[in-house]
Amino acid sequence: MALDPETLKQLLETVDRFVDQQLRPIESEVGEQDRIPDDIIAQMKSLGFYGLTIPEEYGGLGLNMSEEVEVARIFGHTSPAFRSAFGTNVGIGSQSLVIDGTEDQKRRYLPKMATGEIVGSFCLTEPEAGSDAAAVRMTAKKAGDVYILNGTKRFITNAPQADLLTVFARTNPDEKGSRGVSAFLVDRHTEGVSMGKPYNKMGQQGAHVCDVIFEDVRAPADSLVGGKENVGFRTAMKVLDKGRLHISAISVGVAERLIADSLRYAMERKQFGQPIAEFQLVQAMLADSQTECYAARCMVKDAAGRRDAGENVAAIAASCKLFATEMVGRVADRAVQIHGGAGYIEDYGIERFYRDVRLFRIYEGTSQIQQTVIARDMIRRAK
Repeated sequence: MALDPETLKQLLETVDRFVDQQLRPIESEVGEQDRIPDDIIAQMKSLGFYGLTIPEEYGGLGLNMSEEVEVARIFGHTSPAFRSAFGTNVGIGSQSLVIDGTEDQKRRYLPKMATGEIVGSFCLTEPEAGSDAAAVRMTAKKAGDVYILNGTKRFITNAPQADLLTVFARTNPDEKGSRGVSAFLVDRHTEGVSMGKPYNKMGQQGAHVCDVIFEDVRAPADSLVGGKENVGFRTAMKVLDKGRLHISAISVGVAERLIADSLRYAMERKQFGQPIAEFQLVQAMLADSQTECYAARCMVKDAAGRRDAGENVAAIAASCKLFATEMVGRVADRAVQIHGGAGYIEDYGIERFYRDVRLFRIYEGTSQIQQTVIARDMIRRAK
């Protein structure tokens, strides 16, 4: 359900003020301490950020895709770790429920996810199943009115803080591909669920990732998402299509931030008696970044509108994520180059963003997976 224009305008202004006044001043602190302050988390909950895309009937704001990407773009103007704190509730941690959950499941979990009382996490990737998501090995064996879950999930965002895990496991061992996979809702405090040590990462300090281990975990039958077996992979793909547009919008926002910082520095920094912004080769880097960022923003806006109109956007969402995440990598590289030595040290924050954005080309489907999705769609249409 779309917001009226004035309400959307007020929401975007609120997000912009919060990012500018509350988040940007503590970026370095969060990077050093690898932790977002509790008061900031509390403010994000009170402002409704955890429930941005959860339907209004369950306590959320019910943003459509076009509105969601605008909010995500603004959150890209600061360190990605802040968005990640509530990002799973907005995207992959809640959308399996929103899209395919039963009414009972939605009423049980979504209101508390909307307030941030429950933090969700999406457990799909495994040691042997990442880009090949259909290769899930984790098992869910039916035993009376429960399923027994065994396996390990890897690189799970927000798992250390999560309360509710959406877990993908193989319920039909005779199906080796995607058809035998089901999705379950598992309380992280269930006996047999344990968390690995959070990883030390290249970037995005403050956003925590770890393995989740399941040892004879008993999941009741009503924890099966949608109450249906062997359709979990389809659910996962629906969620990832939406998530890819969200990550694309974040990438655009980060690029806008980096371009603004680079332009400001280039106009202030003098060499050979004049600001380096006067040199054509520096201008070329600024112009290339601006042009690519604008193209990505247009792509995201178009794809989001198409999704809201009911169009299947799997291939164009992949196109958006491929272009936008590769784009922000190039913009970050140019930002370091424009800043020169200043871009390589922590003081200006450019090196932090350079590390942060590298992940965008990996999670929710690598760039190579996006290329595969796009090409297969092209071939299917040609046939």
